[in-house]
Amino acid sequence: MAKKVLCDKCTGLCCRYFALPVDTPEDKGDYDDIRWFLCHKNITVFVEAGDWYINIINRCKHLSEKGHHCRIYNKRPRICRQYRHRTCDLVEGEYDYKLHFTSDKQMEEYIKIKFGNNVKEKQKSKKKRKKKK
Repeated sequence: MAKKVLCDKCTGLCCRYFALPVDTPEDKGDYDDIRWFLCHKNITVFVEAGDWYINIINRCKHLSEKGHHCRIYNKRPRICRQYRHRTCDLVEGEYDYKLHFTSDKQMEEYIKIKFGNNVKEKQKSKKKRKKKK
């Protein structure tokens, strides 16, 4: 019965985005590539259980405006058919992302923190200190 109640309240949350895994960034260039994703509209990037994902916020063209039902339900793609009630966005509650970036500015700040504001200046400074010793 609980499933029916949730389905009646459905607004097609799962039909309004999709997330795809991306390679885990390893260096500053990789993080900057991810920043490029975030320069586009309706894109977020998140880390869940150590895995990185790009989240594309883009409503399915088969989701009806009124009632939020699938207009091709009987012919829906395999991914949709495999979707289960236990993973429904209404059931799951809040996401527990380790990291969640919603803008290129956020990633830019993260890169600064992770790699330092100016790595080359820090390297020069280290070399100068070594020479003085």
